[in-house]
Amino acid sequence: MATSGPPDFGKTNIILKNGYKIPAVGIGTYRVRNYEDMYMLVDGALAAGYRLFDTASVYNNEHWLGAALRTLLPKYELDRRDIFITTKLGPSDHGKDAALKAFTKSLNNLNLGYIDMYLIHFPGASKVDSKSPKNAELRAESWKALEELYSEGKLNAIGVSNYTVKHLEEIISNHSNVPVVNQVEWHPFYYQMDLLDFCRKNSIVMQAYCSFGGTSNGDSSLLEHPLVNCIANNHSISAAQVLLLWALQQGIMVIPKSTKSEHIHQNIQLQDRLSSNEIELLFDLGLQPKIAWDPTSIK
Repeated sequence: MATSGPPDFGKTNIILKNGYKIPAVGIGTYRVRNYEDMYMLVDGALAAGYRLFDTASVYNNEHWLGAALRTLLPKYELDRRDIFITTKLGPSDHGKDAALKAFTKSLNNLNLGYIDMYLIHFPGASKVDSKSPKNAELRAESWKALEELYSEGKLNAIGVSNYTVKHLEEIISNHSNVPVVNQVEWHPFYYQMDLLDFCRKNSIVMQAYCSFGGTSNGDSSLLEHPLVNCIANNHSISAAQVLLLWALQQGIMVIPKSTKSEHIHQNIQLQDRLSSNEIELLFDLGLQPKIAWDPTSIK
């Protein structure tokens, strides 16, 4: 691995449209389903230098994340101001009143004083047909709730997740606050350049999940792809680091998740840079079906 050259992405902050700083690299907590695993993840992450932790109400683990951080921050001589916490409004909590209640519940679950960034997790509402105009009505009310929380100083940043260009255009046309982040699936097997272009033009920072493809579903075909591993060997880094650099060099933040200590440390060691040719080769691997929630049918 290079010992000099460009700054380490793992130590880089991104300035959001509202001036708030967010680490370019964080750690996800999807499918961390008990306190012991969460404690190990947080302990390893803090030791490795992670300062952004991503959770969601639908993960049902906010309380474990908060408890682990309250216990472990003193061990690393850190306090609440040194970390960035993101959580998300679930599809069952769309609507202004429901969203305000859901935020309070997440705040209490985490029990860390405040939440840095709150995202609407999905543009569709639970138990509402994807083609129903009710989805648009409910997510507009949800966004109003987030705007209210932000204006009252209860949040440092508000954004969305899994939003398409159409859904983003709705917000921009009808609300005074534009999302500062759109968290979406993004990897060489699935990406949307039109969405990235739109976000760039509107100062919305993209944040990638599923950076390694379908590993959360037991599919390691992207991590094991010969081209990914050829590039990794050329740089003496891991296949996972190649995929994270591919996104970061496009200006896209990442939140890789792992519970293995070795991988937690590797995934934030990102001093290398891929060549423009290597980046293009990864773009050309061939698009495959989307792995996670698909918002394209949501009216």
